[in-house]
Amino acid sequence: MKFDIEYVEKLAKVLAENELTEISLEDGEQAITLRKEVVVAPAAIAPAAVPQAAPAVQAPAAPAPSASEPAKKGTPITSPMVGTFYSAPSPDAKPFVEVGQTIAQGDVVCIVEAMKLMNEIEAEISGKIVEICVKDGQPVEFGQVLMYVE
Repeated sequence: MKFDIEYVEKLAKVLAENELTEISLEDGEQAITLRKEVVVAPAAIAPAAVPQAAPAVQAPAAPAPSASEPAKKGTPITSPMVGTFYSAPSPDAKPFVEVGQTIAQGDVVCIVEAMKLMNEIEAEISGKIVEICVKDGQPVEFGQVLMYVE
């Protein structure tokens, strides 16, 4: 597959029109990835700075406890790509992992389907699954937490 500029422009248009953050294509030895950075920090800082004396300042304090929750839950296993999450190798098979199950580094914990390719996601650490954050068949984004390992 030869990537010409028109093809890349069409992919960029699909990326923008569908509010995607990344598109990856592979064909043999060639690959192309288009990635759009999403900057959310300035938007979050501006509203917090404006109502400084207002009671709305309490609202940003509420996410702070949830920010500490992931530390309690353990180490996150995140999606390395945009795709669809599958907990089992087939619809009638048992899930790769379940909450409470102990896993070893390198164990397959789920599949993320991207561009009709089934990508096995392996655990980077050993431990016990304490939470599975995504439902079977649900779309996932790059970097989204799939599960926590303790």
